[in-house]
Amino acid sequence: MGFENFIARRYFRAKRKTGFISIITYVSIVGVTIGVMALDIVLSSFNGFENEVRTRLINADAHIQVRKYYVQGIENYQDIADTIRSIPHVLGVSPVIVKEGVIRSKDNNQPTAIRAVDPQTIAQVSEVPNSIVAGKFDLGMQEVDGRRIPGIVLGRYLAENLYIFGPGPIVTLFILPQDANIFSAPRVKQFVVTGISEIGFFEYDKVMSYISIESGQRLFNMPHSVSWLEVKLDDYNLAGKVANIIEKKLGGYPYVARTWFELNRSLYSWMTIEKWGAFLVLSLIIMVAAFNIVSSLIMIVMEKTREIGILKSMGASSSSIMKIFMFEGVIVGILGTSVGSFLGFVVCYVQEKFGIIRLPADVYLIDKLPMQMQVFDFIMIALAAIFLCLIASVYPAYKASKLDPVDAIRYE
Repeated sequence: MGFENFIARRYFRAKRKTGFISIITYVSIVGVTIGVMALDIVLSSFNGFENEVRTRLINADAHIQVRKYYVQGIENYQDIADTIRSIPHVLGVSPVIVKEGVIRSKDNNQPTAIRAVDPQTIAQVSEVPNSIVAGKFDLGMQEVDGRRIPGIVLGRYLAENLYIFGPGPIVTLFILPQDANIFSAPRVKQFVVTGISEIGFFEYDKVMSYISIESGQRLFNMPHSVSWLEVKLDDYNLAGKVANIIEKKLGGYPYVARTWFELNRSLYSWMTIEKWGAFLVLSLIIMVAAFNIVSSLIMIVMEKTREIGILKSMGASSSSIMKIFMFEGVIVGILGTSVGSFLGFVVCYVQEKFGIIRLPADVYLIDKLPMQMQVFDFIMIALAAIFLCLIASVYPAYKASKLDPVDAIRYE
């Protein structure tokens, strides 16, 4: 660094003739500290919410969907499932039929997304069997008043809208045939509620109803086909790579493999834009501190005019004088960034471990503010803060470098 860094550190530690200059310097450090800490906390909370949403969506939809380009279902789905299972990183494959219909209870009726799943393989790709909050996940035939009726599992809020709060009630599903017209009668089938599921994602829990794949094939008149195959991997980040391998294995058209990100692209894109939008907005806090750096350095230059003249008369170049005062701005940035990063880490760690900040569970997906710290975010915030402080010190440093040594020490 040379003598410029040495002098800059001496100037920074030196007692000011005017105490107001020191106060402005300390305010600048505090401003940078608050800005960095706020950014660390906010971006970590955004990461936490994104992780919670992604986890709940993946738990409901698996990592990859293998389907056909057109409306027709997949007929030879057992052979295709065996082919996909042989691909590295694949943990499970399960067939699914998804259709829309109306579900009717004794007291009410609601629109529903009917999801016919394979009870034998659904646990390989989805957390639905583990999300039961009442009853059990049993989609097989049930004995009810001497009749054998297939079981159905309802999403929590769908069940509440139907005034169903536990297993036992009988419900009726109504669906229109695919080639229906205004004179077509809907298909009707009765089910007995065996369980209530809560994935934790409101948009799913308010519409989803789960039946067995056999019941779905009979109800939807799809005796030998399914809507698509769901695939779960050992690492969801590999979804794009594995999806390409699946498409090549299946020979391409008419099969297509869609990843969890493609299925919810708009939601994840919105969360990303919101996160970095918050980064830019909260960076204004650091910019306010940077303006304080400008004013404090200008007053330091005025106070050190004689010393600057002496240094230049001793042979110090204009670039060296400029470096001295730019180093002063960088020192403020490094101190504020270091303290702010440490405090931000402490707050995020405490919230992550102990959940001090609580959220209303009936409004949000979770009952506490989620935190997920990422090293990349902390590094980007620190670099941005130091860079802004460096830019703020350019003008005062430039003015100092242009001082004429003769004018500076004329009256000394």
